[in-house]
Amino acid sequence: MAYFTCPICKQALKIENKSYLCENNHCFDIAKSGYVNLLPSNQMNSKAPGDNKLMVDTRNQFLSKGFYQPLLDTLSNELVHIIKEHQLNEPTIADVGCGEGYYTQGIYQAIHNNGITPSILGIDISKEALKYAAKRMKQINASTVQIAVGSVFHLPIETEYCDILMELFAPYCGEEFHRVLKKNGIMILVIPAENHLFELKQAVYKNPYKNEVKPYELDGFTLLNKEKVKSQIHLSNNEDIMNLFQMTPYYYKTSKEDTERLMSLNELTTTIEFELLIYQSR
Repeated sequence: MAYFTCPICKQALKIENKSYLCENNHCFDIAKSGYVNLLPSNQMNSKAPGDNKLMVDTRNQFLSKGFYQPLLDTLSNELVHIIKEHQLNEPTIADVGCGEGYYTQGIYQAIHNNGITPSILGIDISKEALKYAAKRMKQINASTVQIAVGSVFHLPIETEYCDILMELFAPYCGEEFHRVLKKNGIMILVIPAENHLFELKQAVYKNPYKNEVKPYELDGFTLLNKEKVKSQIHLSNNEDIMNLFQMTPYYYKTSKEDTERLMSLNELTTTIEFELLIYQSR
């Protein structure tokens, strides 16, 4: 069974052999790593949209060491609570901007460990990221997780298909998120909080700034709850420090001089701080 819709005609897809097919014979082959490309050329803003190989590789290495485990644990606990509270025996979850699949893998395992098998649609615009995501799903034999290249602004998902949508650090598109969620569906957003990585910024910049947290009100959604996840991580070598830096947008906006300042560090303790926001569609 395929969870996605055809990005060309919007009809339901089905899986045959190693391809996704719709009733109008639009065909999308499944890559060797396991993802399917549902991003039409007219939705691409470049030849290789999304995060590049350097950002993806460094983020995968960094996350795989468990530095953001507090966030994953909180996210997993909240999802399990929501699923049980709403009595969702077979929840359908859209993981929008799933990246390398670190959180996708973690939430699947947490939900599955509670005796519930979720259907998860992992979507990201970066092929490089989805190579990792698809491999992660194979490693844990998550047959009810499907991974697709797609745009946040044109999700290849049927209207009112999902019980839950989660979006971590990806672009926000309220109209599309509202469309794919069922009535009274749950949306979980994770954003960097004010002090996130502030000590890293202090090590790089002469005049570091704190993150601006925007208002929580969103059209079409009611804020049910917000939770702050805050901890400190200690990076004991320059490889971990540079992996963290290179997986952020700061790396691409920083001068060579400021970057070299960080390259000389062999250890760093920095704050990680996130806001986890839970909404309900209305």
